[in-house]
Amino acid sequence: MNSPVVRSVSECFVKPSGQAQESDRICNLTPWDISMLSLHHIQKGLLFQKPKTLVVDQHHFIENLLEKLKHSLSLTLFHFYPLSGRLVTHKTEHPSSYTIYVDCSNSSGARFIHATLDMTISDILSPVDVPPIVHSFFDLHKAVNHDGHTMPLLSIKVTELVDGVFIGCSMNHNIGDGTSYWNFFNAWSQIFQAQAQGNEHDVPISCYPIHNRWFPDGCGPVINLPFKHHDEFISRFEAPLLRGRIFHFSSESIARLKERANSESKTTKISSLQSLSAHVWRCVTRARQTAHDERTSCKLAINNRSRMEPPLAAEYFGSAVSVVSADSTGGELLENDLGWAAWKVHLAVANHNGRVVRDMLKEWLQHPVIYQLGVNIDSSCVMISSSPKFDMYGNEFGMGKAVAVLSGYANKFDGNVTAYPGRDGGGSIDFELSLSPHVMTALESDEEFMEAVSQPNPLH
Repeated sequence: MNSPVVRSVSECFVKPSGQAQESDRICNLTPWDISMLSLHHIQKGLLFQKPKTLVVDQHHFIENLLEKLKHSLSLTLFHFYPLSGRLVTHKTEHPSSYTIYVDCSNSSGARFIHATLDMTISDILSPVDVPPIVHSFFDLHKAVNHDGHTMPLLSIKVTELVDGVFIGCSMNHNIGDGTSYWNFFNAWSQIFQAQAQGNEHDVPISCYPIHNRWFPDGCGPVINLPFKHHDEFISRFEAPLLRGRIFHFSSESIARLKERANSESKTTKISSLQSLSAHVWRCVTRARQTAHDERTSCKLAINNRSRMEPPLAAEYFGSAVSVVSADSTGGELLENDLGWAAWKVHLAVANHNGRVVRDMLKEWLQHPVIYQLGVNIDSSCVMISSSPKFDMYGNEFGMGKAVAVLSGYANKFDGNVTAYPGRDGGGSIDFELSLSPHVMTALESDEEFMEAVSQPNPLH
């Protein structure tokens, strides 16, 4: 029997409504943006239940939804116009220069795909592991950000299930980070809802993006890269065979971990996320049977906006992330308690300030590094990305609250952890772990780990 496949029904491009200013045609890229060129896109999406009352007229419902999604997307792109552009490389030999920027006006816009899948919400959410079919809910599969020269910088894929709808978004990481991604998604939802109420003009959104990109002193807005061809800095990472599973941690379970970590460290400074990250780091390291003297690390993608002096606004649109790292040997990590590990994670975050960020950028400008999956991430690390602080479940598109947040193939590797807010709110957190099959099996048998895992809301 053939397995169900995601079938593409239609495809079009959506341009921003209204006319962009002449000054908005070009968007220069910062060191934070450029360093992402060889990574995958951000791929996150929301799974909704079809309204129960629509059993009679499915076709009319989906056609109406698609039109509203496209129209509200066009209105949203007016504010987030770089997402409708394309990357451009400009090279000269005399004098030698190599620069990459975004042309915001000379493109066909954002891609919008309608697809169908003969599966139910239960087929997607009931299995222990996230089914591989979820990767097909996203466009730009395995593309890297540099492909934005010929591929859209934003692609929306709306997949109709038997009883649900998945809205998957692939966004070029050169154009924005997780904060920018969810600011866009939140604005799209707000405009969609206003449009549904008959008000689509001058819709107030909670976050008007700031497109004035930040450059360190004496740098930019045009950065000359030390390359002659993109083959020098682009690689195509293929993930090994992995199991992906979403673990739910209730607010009560996280509170217990936090209390334990702070008590063992004789402090009150360790946060909920730092405690949970340290807990997962220790348990995954044990499941991997990491050698006593082998180095291991817990890395966290961290938002630089609030750490700059003066801080950048939360509305700053672009990539503004760094990676911080807590390091240990396998033996040290497991011989000490949770508090010891959580304090290391806390210090890695607390010591990341504006001066450190500027020093990192100064070093980057002297020796530009384009991050490579499989090179800049070691095989014994745990890497926490995304954030439970992002407003994911507040997005509604006429179908009520989403039943799940899911992610695509992009940037998955052994040890990758994607953080989401729990659907039931209240400080609960979901961690999507990607691990080698044998390590995942060992983790599922780890009593300390599973004791902290909670049963999610029945809809999840």
